[in-house]
Amino acid sequence: MHFPITRRATLAALLLAATAAAPTLATAQGKPITIVVGSPAGGTTDTLARVIGRMLGDSLGQPVVVENRAGAGGNIAAAFVAKAPPDGSTLLMSFTGHTINATLYKNLPFDPLKDFTPITMVAKVPSVLVARKDVPFQDTAGLIDYARKNPGKLNFAIGAQGSSLHLASEQFKMVTGTDIVNVPYKGTGPALTDVLAGTVDLMFASTVNVLPHRTSGGIKFLGVSSREALPQFPGVPPLAQTVKGFESQAWFGLFGPAKMPKDVTDKLYAAVKKAVESPAYQERMQTEAATSVDMTSAAFAQFVAQDIQAWAKIIKASGATVE
Repeated sequence: MHFPITRRATLAALLLAATAAAPTLATAQGKPITIVVGSPAGGTTDTLARVIGRMLGDSLGQPVVVENRAGAGGNIAAAFVAKAPPDGSTLLMSFTGHTINATLYKNLPFDPLKDFTPITMVAKVPSVLVARKDVPFQDTAGLIDYARKNPGKLNFAIGAQGSSLHLASEQFKMVTGTDIVNVPYKGTGPALTDVLAGTVDLMFASTVNVLPHRTSGGIKFLGVSSREALPQFPGVPPLAQTVKGFESQAWFGLFGPAKMPKDVTDKLYAAVKKAVESPAYQERMQTEAATSVDMTSAAFAQFVAQDIQAWAKIIKASGATVE
């Protein structure tokens, strides 16, 4: 038996099916986009999330808020976003720890690859080795000499376990043959506060976090982790001048939950790309010795997969563990 269907009814049915099959950012209208950060306020990840968030909100015409869910090297925030609806309303601003933790932690409550949709990388940031202002040495060579003569006496503030700053500390100890005790924190902000207060001796911190203290006299600047000297830190030599081959930098990027529709991912990528290419963002990155990055979602996904493998080799060689 044949039942005729009008053209209007056919179009209505097709529109209804398309709407159901392809959710977009419109599904999140009426509520803000939330960028979840796995560290306390004040760290580099938090700072970048707030800068990108403001620009993202302006571009999309939607409110964007940053929510801090600190702890477990960023894993608490990542686990939260992994379980969020894939409609573009909940995003994760993560960092190098995302790929490091894949090996460093044995029982993650999520898969760093399968449970996320990479959107784009937003920045690469080198670090600076700093010390409390009254340590009994003036430079990296003096630090190494003192640490070798006094094993276990010095300590490293670890801004986030599983971060590139954590691994930079492990790498430094391994290649210099020094015994320096790790003191874990939930984020770079609290760790740096304790170095400034003289509670802990040393830390690797991002250029973004320590630049405001460059001329304050509150901490000693021993070396930068970049291959070359940084003009933003005059008089602070590359660590590689003393520790041959030493280099370290962190990346920061935006993720959504897995199975986010391509149109949602593309719209978010376009908005972030606009923010990253803006003169205001470019100027800020240059001022803070950071590098802005434009990386497509596909390229970022490939980078994440390769970075997991690269860090796995380093972690296994160093014997680094979480505490």
